[in-house]
Amino acid sequence: VKVKIPFGNKSLDAIFSVPEKKPTYGVILTHGAGGDMNFPHLVSLAAYLASHGVLCLRFTCKGLNVAYRTKAFKAVVEYLKLSDDYKLSGVFLAGRSMGSRAAASVIRQLSQGDGEDGFIQGLVCLSYPLHRPKLHSKLRDEDLLLIRCPVLFVSGSADEMCEKQLLEGVVSQMKAPKKVHWIDKASHGMAVKGRTADDVMEEINVQVFSWLRENIHLEHK
Repeated sequence: VKVKIPFGNKSLDAIFSVPEKKPTYGVILTHGAGGDMNFPHLVSLAAYLASHGVLCLRFTCKGLNVAYRTKAFKAVVEYLKLSDDYKLSGVFLAGRSMGSRAAASVIRQLSQGDGEDGFIQGLVCLSYPLHRPKLHSKLRDEDLLLIRCPVLFVSGSADEMCEKQLLEGVVSQMKAPKKVHWIDKASHGMAVKGRTADDVMEEINVQVFSWLRENIHLEHK
């Protein structure tokens, strides 16, 4: 279902992937610095989640400024929260690369304000860009260290923007419940020599869904 989400005096293009049964939980998903919501990994994940009963709303926000992307993500969260079509108990924010930075920033901002009402259940970071390529001294970890909700990282072990030991160091300092799934020998774009893109996407989709399921259960035991 295609929708336009109001954002300031503009609107954001978005697509709902709707499960057959009425969903209780949703995932809001966005892309990295390049591309849009039709990036193959996002389309694949959205279809997989919807086929397993989780509503997925993916949206496009062009713009290479993280603060701008964060504002757009907040507008989408607000839109879904107030939606009459889908009355959800909670939502997970997910993004690829720069989109996951924006998602982390939204969660940190909302948890510091008075808006923390338990609607946001967790964060999924696909290829989180912890640093610029080869620039290991400056880490983009400030939002991650302040988040309290569960976080899943899915990263390639050969990601040039997320050195394995550096991410593990940041994760060890995080207060939030967290899990890291390494895709062996995958680059930042999740390409792995000798494996098809579909094969890698299947691994990512299964990991994301099983983590969501664990965290939805944790909330409602």
